[in-house]
Amino acid sequence: MPLPYRYLTSLMLRYNGKGILVDCGEGTQVALRRRGWSPKPIDVILFTHFHADHISGLPGMLLTMGNAERTEPVLMIGPKGLARIVNSLRVIAPELPFEIRFLELSEREQQIDLPGEKDFHIHAFRVNHNVPCYGYAFSLDRAGRFDAARAQQQQIPLKFWSRLQKGETIETEEGTLYTPDMVLGPPRKGLKLTYTTDTRPCESIVRYAQGADLMICEGMYGEPDKAEKAREHKHMTFTEAALLAKKAGPAELWLTHYSPSLIHPEDYMDSVRRIFPASRAAKDGRTVTLAFENETK
Repeated sequence: MPLPYRYLTSLMLRYNGKGILVDCGEGTQVALRRRGWSPKPIDVILFTHFHADHISGLPGMLLTMGNAERTEPVLMIGPKGLARIVNSLRVIAPELPFEIRFLELSEREQQIDLPGEKDFHIHAFRVNHNVPCYGYAFSLDRAGRFDAARAQQQQIPLKFWSRLQKGETIETEEGTLYTPDMVLGPPRKGLKLTYTTDTRPCESIVRYAQGADLMICEGMYGEPDKAEKAREHKHMTFTEAALLAKKAGPAELWLTHYSPSLIHPEDYMDSVRRIFPASRAAKDGRTVTLAFENETK
């Protein structure tokens, strides 16, 4: 439930001028405003599941996006029933200046590639809650380093270099074919973010958080005596989230989605960090910029 010092669930990713929103709980608009961000560039909205604390802020968000004069389509992704539920919520937001397109997830694991974004991938994976619920992993590929010496050795015209570096395949009027692998080294480490909430521990989380730069995971209960309650309501304890992170090996773990009774999450972090040292009890508004690794060669 929303509290005076805590909003409901939402995650905002910003990449290449696009906005990607995961869940839209009550208070999401206020949280965006506090960061100084506009909802207008949100091109994709994903939903983990349809409990009210993850979707109750959507009608107001759509109205605000419309008032910001957005006209480009918005893609919504979520479990089966997405179109029916969103259209029911739109009773109070019936007229919008942009189209809503729906992609309902039909598989337990599914990859979504956005139009025009060949290097950016979204992976949806089922988790274990008391209604159909998905986690999401976002990955950004990074091509190999451009090798000018190889391009020169193969007498590739200079005018094609930048296009090959961007991954294009080029065929000249004379029928000569130039491909990116002719001038690029092996792929370099990209970026990966994994987000999961409202679930019991499951192996799909470990697989999709493997090697992530950031893993954001629910920690509903920090108190040791709440383990049975976590099992009953299909949620996780801090300790269970830390054990998943230990298996998956992300660079960092953020805990989120706390129980309303959990007033001071930091009080329970010592035991978490003994299991997975790079853990944080996240707070509303926490942000980070993920950047490619610096190359030493």
